[in-house]
Amino acid sequence: MSVKTNKKTLGFQTEVQQLLGLMIHSLYSNKEIFLRELISNASDAADKLRFEALTDDGLFEDDPDLKIRVEFNKEQKIVTVEDNGIGMSREEVIENLGTIAKSGTRQFFESLTGDQGKDSQLIGQFGVGFYSTFIVAHKVDVSSRRAGLPKEEGIRWISEGKNDYTLETVEREKRGTKIVLHLRDDAEEFLNAYRLRSTINKYSDHISMPIVMDKEVEGEEEKSEETVNSATALWTRSKRGIKKEEYEEFYKHVGHDFEAPLAHVHNKVEGKLEYTSLLYIPARAPFDLWDREKRHGVKLYVRRVFIMDDAEQLIPSYLRFVKGVVDSDDLPLNISREILQRNKTIDSIRSGCTKKILGLLRNMAKKDVEKYATFWKEFGRVLKEGIIEVTDKQEDLAKLFRFTSTNGDTEDQVVPLEDYVGRMQEGQKSIYYITADNYSTARNSPHLEVFRDKGVEVLLLTDPIDEWLTTHLNEFDGKPLTSVNKGELDLEELTSEADEEKRKKEKAKKERKAKKANKEFGDIIKRIKELLGDKVKDVRITDRLTTSPACLVADENDMGRHLEQILAASGQSMPGSKPILEVNPKHMILKKLKDEQDEDRFADWSHIIFDQALLSEGGKLEDPANFVQRMNKMFLELSTEKSKD
Repeated sequence: MSVKTNKKTLGFQTEVQQLLGLMIHSLYSNKEIFLRELISNASDAADKLRFEALTDDGLFEDDPDLKIRVEFNKEQKIVTVEDNGIGMSREEVIENLGTIAKSGTRQFFESLTGDQGKDSQLIGQFGVGFYSTFIVAHKVDVSSRRAGLPKEEGIRWISEGKNDYTLETVEREKRGTKIVLHLRDDAEEFLNAYRLRSTINKYSDHISMPIVMDKEVEGEEEKSEETVNSATALWTRSKRGIKKEEYEEFYKHVGHDFEAPLAHVHNKVEGKLEYTSLLYIPARAPFDLWDREKRHGVKLYVRRVFIMDDAEQLIPSYLRFVKGVVDSDDLPLNISREILQRNKTIDSIRSGCTKKILGLLRNMAKKDVEKYATFWKEFGRVLKEGIIEVTDKQEDLAKLFRFTSTNGDTEDQVVPLEDYVGRMQEGQKSIYYITADNYSTARNSPHLEVFRDKGVEVLLLTDPIDEWLTTHLNEFDGKPLTSVNKGELDLEELTSEADEEKRKKEKAKKERKAKKANKEFGDIIKRIKELLGDKVKDVRITDRLTTSPACLVADENDMGRHLEQILAASGQSMPGSKPILEVNPKHMILKKLKDEQDEDRFADWSHIIFDQALLSEGGKLEDPANFVQRMNKMFLELSTEKSKD
């Protein structure tokens, strides 16, 4: 039967063209990784075939012995990697070899700096896989047929790694994929059996299926095959017999990463429930980490048979950065994602894996502060999500959290809640925090003035998740978490006096001052409130300010302004709550307003005070031009008054 070639030339996706150029230059010094990537892909193809064959053993096509074959030809200057795994259809070839179907692609390219060292790390993190072939090859020839399709539906893909590739239908007897690399002159070192074997042993010895090469025996006309890797699933071996380098290379395979992991935990559970887990924490966050629907790397095996990628039921969402494998002896081979969602064995495995990862993080935080700081910088925001998901032992999880605070001069999140509590002043009952869009806004907020004056530490919370975090984490070590930009602030506890009688006197003194201020500024407050109208819920005297004229606070039961901004930015329509304007009676502007008789000037100052308070916490003005006009008008009048003097 003749085959219609259906030959076409197609252009690469723009991102593929960019990646090919960048990769050849950035990863050139580590050329041998092409072989690791191809063998890793071939291993995945074999795993997928095993899984699909559980329900259709005809996919084996009378060839059940899965293996990967590597060979070379010096005369033709080619290296070939062939597998008899699941193979690819025409559509899969276009999807896998012509496009990059990854979320975060745009952010990836925006992050590239032009620095080869930094860019090579980013490219490795992105996971280039098949495209690494163009580091060593000037032309790549791929032929494949998906298991179950007729031999007439084979597909051939050829490209020189520039702008396009050709695709044609071919007849292919064998299922699986064959990749032929036409090597560049500067990559001829790989036309050598020893070089290829040593590379396989270095990077791919852990692959759990045979990798075979021709056995070269002098004097024999026919060459025989020999397996050049151990072909044993790494996680099934004793921890004592596994080297650090082996753990790292297995991670790079299972995690499709170029960098070594930050840490790992290898655990074997025996008894009523039997399973093995080998879980890794990457050194760097992937670009699609914030896609909560996308899981990134815990593979499920049942009795060494691959079942599925990204088994989200094995790890909670707030640990979705974890990569590795779980191999169960108790689950059925035909288990589905639907069954996983209501399986008690899976629930137990999930609980055990979660405990192991959190234990690994606790140990890292205690014994290697620098390494934990690296982890927190990459994954801290994700871990914070756990406080929403965890219903018990929230405090144990919270001990892993790190924050920025007024105690330091850096925006790096390095402050544990335990350290904050240890530094609390005598008599201080609350853990104080402020939420803001960024570190600078939080650090310079007028809400912190009285706390600086009294030497009280405040946590500066600037991650979007922090608004939800403080909603669910109400206290730590018996100390309530209290917002400094929401509700009325009871500062009585901030007195350094521990004596109860002195506290009462201090409180009475404060009440007398407040009564006097309200009497003295009552009319001004009333006038400001009338002028601002529906912009504010209320206007009141405050003692939380020392140098600023005013600040905005949310009412105790209202949604905070920062949370409103986050929800609005995400497209959610929220009925905006009105802020409360608190004014500082000690400030010169307020004292000047007390004597201001000109209604227009009083109105201008009132609006300027409100707008400044709004800007100081990162808010947006409704009418910036009007604000500027008012400010210019005031500057002109003040300069005129000064010249008269």
